[in-house]
Amino acid sequence: MNFLKILSDLRVQDVLDILFLTVIAYHLHIWFRGTKAFKALVGLLVLGVAFTLAQTWGLFLTTWVFQILWQVLIILLIILFQSEIRQVLERVNPLKAIGFRKQPDPGKWIPGFATGVFTLAKSKIGVLIIIERTDRVDEWVTGGHPLSGDPDPEVLMSIFQKESPLHDGAIVISDGQIRIVSCYLPLSSTEGLPKSWGTRHRAALGLTEKCDAVVAVVSEERGDVTLTRGRDIIKVENQEKLSQLVLEAVTPLIPKKETGLKRIPSYLLHEWRVKLVSLCLVTLLWLLLAGQQDFEVTFRVPLEVKNIPAKMEVLEPVKPMVKITARGLRKDASTLSDRNVHAEVDLTMARFGRRIFLIARDQISLPNDRIQVIRIEPAQVAFEFKEE
Repeated sequence: MNFLKILSDLRVQDVLDILFLTVIAYHLHIWFRGTKAFKALVGLLVLGVAFTLAQTWGLFLTTWVFQILWQVLIILLIILFQSEIRQVLERVNPLKAIGFRKQPDPGKWIPGFATGVFTLAKSKIGVLIIIERTDRVDEWVTGGHPLSGDPDPEVLMSIFQKESPLHDGAIVISDGQIRIVSCYLPLSSTEGLPKSWGTRHRAALGLTEKCDAVVAVVSEERGDVTLTRGRDIIKVENQEKLSQLVLEAVTPLIPKKETGLKRIPSYLLHEWRVKLVSLCLVTLLWLLLAGQQDFEVTFRVPLEVKNIPAKMEVLEPVKPMVKITARGLRKDASTLSDRNVHAEVDLTMARFGRRIFLIARDQISLPNDRIQVIRIEPAQVAFEFKEE
């Protein structure tokens, strides 16, 4: 397959097609990297490339086996990745950006919350606190008891002290109020985590991998305070820093007053290696599949004349040209040009004066029979003849 020729025939639709899928591939990598789902996606990508190569090279048995496997894989994908699929759909939900939930003033409850967390840390009391943002965490937490109250130091101390029947598990803070206590979180399945991380840190990471909540953790062994957001765990040194991080998390982001052109360089340079690899992989996949695309190509070729009667000369047109539109698989149609396509007209029936000759499809010579001529312009040519 002539990849260079296919690239030379790129259309605006093709560029948009590649860029759109590159964005999707990049975000899938960001959302799922480090998880078991990401490894499964890589495996599926390898199988997809193998299937495409087998189909392109005409490996009949391999293509037949893959076609059967794909029918089963679609069902397995829905079963295995149902939570990840729901997560992706929730993240691209446009209603989420509108923000219907009314947030209270975070400056009223965050300072007391930070004071309470560090008071517990000094006593080396284990703490796990979920701060809900846009995503609801109800589907990810299990158990728990409903409770309504302010996250003040005294309330937090009464909940997490070891004698309290509610100290085991996590609490959920939503809209500046304690909503659930003594609930349990899913543990992270990410591999390669530090061995020093206990169950609380893995539970915090397990939740923030699935939604946009932030989780404050106090280590019972060391008394360290950390804040988990996404797949990052940030060590917090003092309550002022904790207040700042929580305030940044719960406060809606205010877009910077920059024009679109000024934001482009920073967007492109952010994780540029991942974006470049995504672009290369999508482009390679597009090239492998583009050859099987039904494609139209239009080009101009000279009209060759033959069998001019003796003692007769063509006055005009001197160098006639015709425009041909052909359709076929892109791997075939993209190679057409005036070098391998010939159009000719037989002038055996020519007479003196002006005569009109039709240009039919059988007068067009193509490099193979897999390509079909669908339009010829002009469909007829007027020749003027004179005696030599």
